[in-house]
Amino acid sequence: MAEAVEGVRFGPVPWKKLREEGQTAVDMHFHTNHSDSPTTIRSLLRYAHKLGTGVAITDHNQISGVLEAYKAKSDVLIIPGMEVSAADGPHILLYFYDLGAMVEHYERHVKPYKSKSPYLAIKLDSQEIVDRASGYDCVRVAAHPYGYLLFNKGLQKCIDAQYLEQEILESFEGVEVICGGMTRSLNVKAGKLAEKFTKARTAGTDGHLLGDLGNVVTVGPSDDVEGFLGDVVERRTVAMGREKNALKKATMGTVVMTKYIRYTVPSLRIHYEQNMPRVRRACRRAVERVRK
Repeated sequence: MAEAVEGVRFGPVPWKKLREEGQTAVDMHFHTNHSDSPTTIRSLLRYAHKLGTGVAITDHNQISGVLEAYKAKSDVLIIPGMEVSAADGPHILLYFYDLGAMVEHYERHVKPYKSKSPYLAIKLDSQEIVDRASGYDCVRVAAHPYGYLLFNKGLQKCIDAQYLEQEILESFEGVEVICGGMTRSLNVKAGKLAEKFTKARTAGTDGHLLGDLGNVVTVGPSDDVEGFLGDVVERRTVAMGREKNALKKATMGTVVMTKYIRYTVPSLRIHYEQNMPRVRRACRRAVERVRK
């Protein structure tokens, strides 16, 4: 079967079976109203409790949502994290074993480098981001490595386009092998990428709307932050779930866009800077074909 990838299971999450087996499920990629989502921490924790899922709050270049969730003292397993957007395009998921380490890293290596469009690229490239994170006890994961759309938001997409060297993947512990916002074919490619380079596997919805939560999860035997992230790194986890359909993707995209309206000008500038390398490369190829 073409979709068979080690440690990856496509389809509905079998919640009843997971509960019976005592497994822990965590949506490892979720955004809140602390970045570009309308979802509040209160509603997120309430729904996560109802589903029986843990959640990694991974707001763009921001950690205040994680801090609010911890202050709420919910029984939901919260993995401290953030999604850092690199100046050269890729999105990088950082998961921390310790809340204090996450705060220190954010204050020193993310907050000072934010742009005027705070949820888009910071003023550090991919290698600088993963190098700075290496000094902390955290797990570095390449988010949606082959996406999104025409944008350079995936690490392996940039590598394949020769904007980055393949060696940069060595700086990552893991690869997001199921991302709810990606297509099945690209998630299969991500799973095979993790398999080829023996990388840890994570899965998450990349959710922004509350109904997204839990449709894609990372499943492992441990029920605490340290144990669960240890399971991820040691490849004891399984990625489960299925991608959003076209309607849900369109709905989410429309909602997310409203969060960027006030940052229109700086956002356009960032997209221009990130995508010009691809445009120049396409132009060079066109000229070469004409000359031949």
